Amino acid sequence: MNPWNDPSLGDDERIGALMAEMTRDEKLAQLGSYWSKANVGSGDARVAPIEEALAARSGEAEALAHGIGHLTRPYGTRPLTPEEGRAELVRVQRLLTGTTRLGIPALAHEECLTGFAAYGATVYPTPLAWAATFDTALVERMGAAIGRDMASVGVHQGLAPVLDVVRDYRWGRVEETLGEDPYLTGLIGTAYVRGVQSGGVVATLKHFAGHAASRGARNHAPVSIGAREMADVILPPFEMAVREGAAGSVMNTYTDQDGVPACGDEHLLTTVLREQWGFEGTVVSDYGSIAFLHTMHRVAADEADAARVALGAGMDVELPNTRCYGEPLARQLDAGHVAPELLDRAVERVLRQKLRLGLLDAGYSPEDDAGTGRPVDLDSPANRTLARTVAERSVVLLANEGAALPLDPARTPRIALVGPGADDSGTFLGSYSFPNHVLPKHPGHPAGLALPTLREALTAELADVTLTYERGCAVSGDDRTGLPAAVRTARSADLALVVVGDRSGMFGNGTSGEGCDAPDLALPGVQGDLVEEVLATGVPVVLLVVSGRPYALGGFAGRCAAVVQSFMPGEEGGPALARVLSGRATPSGKLPVQIPATPGSGPGTYLNPPLGRHSDGISVLDNTPLYPFGHGISYTTFGYEDLRVASGRVPTDGFIEISCLVRNTGDRPGRETVQLYYDDPVAQVARPTQQLVAFGSVGLEPGAAARVAFRVHADQTSYTKDASGDGQRIVEPGTLRLMIGSSSGDIRLSTGIELTGPLRRVGADRHLSHA
Repeated sequence: MNPWNDPSLGDDERIGALMAEMTRDEKLAQLGSYWSKANVGSGDARVAPIEEALAARSGEAEALAHGIGHLTRPYGTRPLTPEEGRAELVRVQRLLTGTTRLGIPALAHEECLTGFAAYGATVYPTPLAWAATFDTALVERMGAAIGRDMASVGVHQGLAPVLDVVRDYRWGRVEETLGEDPYLTGLIGTAYVRGVQSGGVVATLKHFAGHAASRGARNHAPVSIGAREMADVILPPFEMAVREGAAGSVMNTYTDQDGVPACGDEHLLTTVLREQWGFEGTVVSDYGSIAFLHTMHRVAADEADAARVALGAGMDVELPNTRCYGEPLARQLDAGHVAPELLDRAVERVLRQKLRLGLLDAGYSPEDDAGTGRPVDLDSPANRTLARTVAERSVVLLANEGAALPLDPARTPRIALVGPGADDSGTFLGSYSFPNHVLPKHPGHPAGLALPTLREALTAELADVTLTYERGCAVSGDDRTGLPAAVRTARSADLALVVVGDRSGMFGNGTSGEGCDAPDLALPGVQGDLVEEVLATGVPVVLLVVSGRPYALGGFAGRCAAVVQSFMPGEEGGPALARVLSGRATPSGKLPVQIPATPGSGPGTYLNPPLGRHSDGISVLDNTPLYPFGHGISYTTFGYEDLRVASGRVPTDGFIEISCLVRNTGDRPGRETVQLYYDDPVAQVARPTQQLVAFGSVGLEPGAAARVAFRVHADQTSYTKDASGDGQRIVEPGTLRLMIGSSSGDIRLSTGIELTGPLRRVGADRHLSHA
């Protein structure tokens, strides 16, 4: 037995022995990847940006001759059954273990933004919906289920979660994010990482860092934010997932920050990620981004030069195919432009990851790894129940002024179901779900799993209601010919349920999703006209928005009997929404992004100092949201009382302990998410007037009360003082205002405390989350 295959030896000894045995070609192979793109279909949809530039330059035999680091998306490129996918993956792994000199298996990676992106696998709600639950335990459960399914068929690494903090709602990939607050993003994202990795799959944090802060919300556009915004808003979720979630991999962003592309940024990929945060995993390139250093960013003369820049910065693996890290990198090594130690550094990281996954053990078998012979159900009943639970918990009731919800057959026996999302389950799915991401390349191919529509679910849920349906219009386009029929259908009903929003796709094949950036925040197409014309009938309207980003609803909301927001709730979205609308499930979701009032009011998030908020006399543009961050009501009501603080004076290295009593003051059971914000009214830099620092949920029966308590370290109030220097964060003495409420705009209780003692400088060992 080779020493590197001996599990009884220490990791360092095994890796050292293998590295000593490897030729340079074998080392280079471990930094590359192979994506077999044969038979990917004939449709117009694309599964990767600039897809034609990412194709393999050689056949399988040549690409795998010395081994390979990664196999790219063996299940997620075309519709394969689990058995077909397993057989193909085992064939390639057998080729690697049986015909290459060292027999090192590859890491197989897949997308998992809305679940395992494979044919017939469960499609969970989009990440923006996870964030709307404000429930880390539930998201961790979901992540664990996704990880188990991927591992069961031989997948080792998942390309999620997206930890980009939303800065402009027009960006197409808002649906993939966890919202606009770095703390919520960090906690939910870290929970997902823990879940996925508990199933034996390496989670990949992306996009490191600043992707969602691009100019004009354009995909891949340069990022012009300052170093302090990067340090205090963009980076904290990644740091939390690395330090508290032990994430195993990180993927770079395509963008440049102040002219420096992330793929070639040594400060970001090495100084911050590894030296400051202690990251020990692998950094993998977003697809094609190493070559983009030459073709798009123009900081490298050619692909060989791009390889030099990326490897030196700390980029370990090139995805999805080897273009720069093969022969071009070899030329750079020959010319002395790249030190061999840099090659060894990256190779060791890849091998260490393979070792920890058991791929180097003497007993490794491709068949066992892929679960050959074991039955697998990638869309099990347990998965579907979990998907529905996440979907239900993510539904946000924005308004219910007309008390139209829950639907009551006695009051509204005739309901008109109108809108492009009413009978199209595709509108419930994110852009990286297999049905929306891959199947458009295979027109006419069955979906591979049950995708009930809202119309079907409501028909089953409301047996005593006469439900009439009319689409009215498409999600996009300017065809108004269906509007009159929708209006007639609404007029004949006691209530109109109007379902509008997005259909997710990629690079122009949808209204939301990668590359589908929006010029403004008006509902796409003529959906706004549809809502207006139905409202004009005078029939009570329940407006249901199923979307990947928040849309401006100020022109409609005040005239609707109720308004509901759902962020692409996944395969069980129809039944989940039907249960919430009927009252069988009580809404408890909270907004992870604000809902704007007007389409062009200057998109911005709640994390603003005073001059970032509306003020009469300063600007005629009012950017006050229609519904603020954290907003979400229920079918019951909650009262807040008896605020208690353990001490009004807390050392700058101490804990703030605060609690309040929450009471269900309505007549139905419900769940409330209590949110703690703080304000630092006098600081050395301009700071937000509100910032989330803790949250917790409590379920209560009518009349019941429970005390909700938070323990927050003073470190959580730190901020970056001198971003031009070493990025040092400080905790400074002074007065803080603490605010507890149902949302950032509905503060129920507040108090002041004093941080005492010396100003403290804090680093990567600081407390990141509350207890």
